[in-house]
Amino acid sequence: MAVTGADPRLAAEQAGSPSRLRALVSDPAKAWNTFAIPLIVLIALAALYQYLGGVELTSREAARLNQPELILRARQHVVLSVQIAAWVIAIAVPLGIMLTRPWAKRLTPIFVGIANAGQAIPSIGLLTILAIAIGVGQRGAVIGVTAYCILPVLRNTLVGIQQVDDSIIEAGRGMGMTRQAVLWRIEMPLAVPIVLAGVRTALILAVGTITLGALVGAGTLGVIINSGVVGFSNPVLITGAVLTASVALLIDWVAGIAETVLRPKGL
Repeated sequence: MAVTGADPRLAAEQAGSPSRLRALVSDPAKAWNTFAIPLIVLIALAALYQYLGGVELTSREAARLNQPELILRARQHVVLSVQIAAWVIAIAVPLGIMLTRPWAKRLTPIFVGIANAGQAIPSIGLLTILAIAIGVGQRGAVIGVTAYCILPVLRNTLVGIQQVDDSIIEAGRGMGMTRQAVLWRIEMPLAVPIVLAGVRTALILAVGTITLGALVGAGTLGVIINSGVVGFSNPVLITGAVLTASVALLIDWVAGIAETVLRPKGL
């Protein structure tokens, strides 16, 4: 629908402006900030490869550090982290939206308290309890880490919607918008940057915490780290630590780009 009185220069600028992804690489400073993390990860992996090439591995270390094993554990780590992030978004964002509605505001302290309890319980204790209750494996690890990571997204969803100025909401209502239209066309777009920051935080928490899933039979790169600790093997321990840190940095890098690209225009 055309808007009368719109600035034609602004419309032309918006129509002809490059995509945000292209803008990230068009400026040298932004390009450096964009690609610094992958470069650091490549340097770290190259240094790890050089280090392992100069170390004589035992048969047990070689079995743990073979390529198929490392790829399997890295894939498990990434897949479980993404699954956890998806579950956190599916639970925390709708719950946060619901708790900002007038009829549900009195329930906010209850649900925030439950989310706080999920993060206050030591993650290894929570994973152990779930392993006992529903059995070892990836399902219990995903449930436990999801409970651990809900708080940042829930809190940011609440804050993001609550920080929208009441005058803006009243203006929307004055234009004839329904409450649902105000929510999806005004409140949520303005809350998106804060919600995305919470999702990014939760994703990094998931990447770090799911490492403990190795202790309850969930696999992940935690298996490599645990093998290095139990076997007093520095090469195995260093490899697991470097790969885990690399996965965390790369996922955070992807989340940062997504946060920039998905941010509504003008915010």
